[in-house]
Amino acid sequence: MSNELEERTLTTADLAAASDADTHAAHNEHNEPVAAAKPGSGEQDLAPLFLPDVARDFRSKWEAVQGGFVDDPKEAVRHGDELVAQVMKSLAETFSSERAKLEAQFNQTDKSSTENLRLAFRRYRSFFERLLSL
Repeated sequence: MSNELEERTLTTADLAAASDADTHAAHNEHNEPVAAAKPGSGEQDLAPLFLPDVARDFRSKWEAVQGGFVDDPKEAVRHGDELVAQVMKSLAETFSSERAKLEAQFNQTDKSSTENLRLAFRRYRSFFERLLSL
């Protein structure tokens, strides 16, 4: 195993515990699920969640983890969990970055136009659909 994987300690359990505090985040102000476009509706093209280089790096790391299973299955499972947590964290960071960009646009003007809000909502919907299409 690479030293890089051994140094990481984030697990999927850590992410799940952190998300318990934010379970209401997927609901609107009326505590109802936010509607999204149906997959295959043709309304939007779903861009990949990761840049090709990032996805390739994650796949390479997975291959290293998988290769270690024969020699130490328990350790491979632990590393697999850590790698999945890294991927999930990367997704959360991507979403956070997108959200910060949107908020910066809204803060440049006193009032957000309906068109800007529509575009922002479409970006959220696209991200939502990409997550569900995995």
